[in-house]
Amino acid sequence: MRFTHRIVRTLFNTVTNKKIALLGFAFKKDTGDTRESAAITLSSYLIQEHANIAIYDPKVSAKQIKMDLTEPGVGTNEADVNKHVTICESAYEACAGAAAIVICTEWDEFKMNQMDYQKIFDSMQKPAFIFDGRLILDAPKLREIGFRVETIGKSV
Repeated sequence: MRFTHRIVRTLFNTVTNKKIALLGFAFKKDTGDTRESAAITLSSYLIQEHANIAIYDPKVSAKQIKMDLTEPGVGTNEADVNKHVTICESAYEACAGAAAIVICTEWDEFKMNQMDYQKIFDSMQKPAFIFDGRLILDAPKLREIGFRVETIGKSV
């Protein structure tokens, strides 16, 4: 939960109506399994804070994501999920126009050598934030591009 609060704090203490791209929804790479996924808790919190979330995961279906976010006890309802969540077909689609990106699953396709982070940066709102929740990105290279980078477990 500290990482979640750090995201809100970094985005000037509010995420209301801000688009946030969540890359990955599965609990780990190479699976479509979402049980115990940190992305569920993160998404629920951001929805409650009225953020607009764009989610991309290469293996988890839109149906599964919506089911996970409307499960009893998660804290979000179907109306809020439908209003605040968009399931995307690609990472690039999820990131376009976003204020921030959060890496939630360590999929290989999200690594520096697999995605064009300059293209993503160019498509985002500025300042462009990226939160690496899986320690898979090269923070100095992202800073060279112009991103403001936050990494889980590292003090800022």
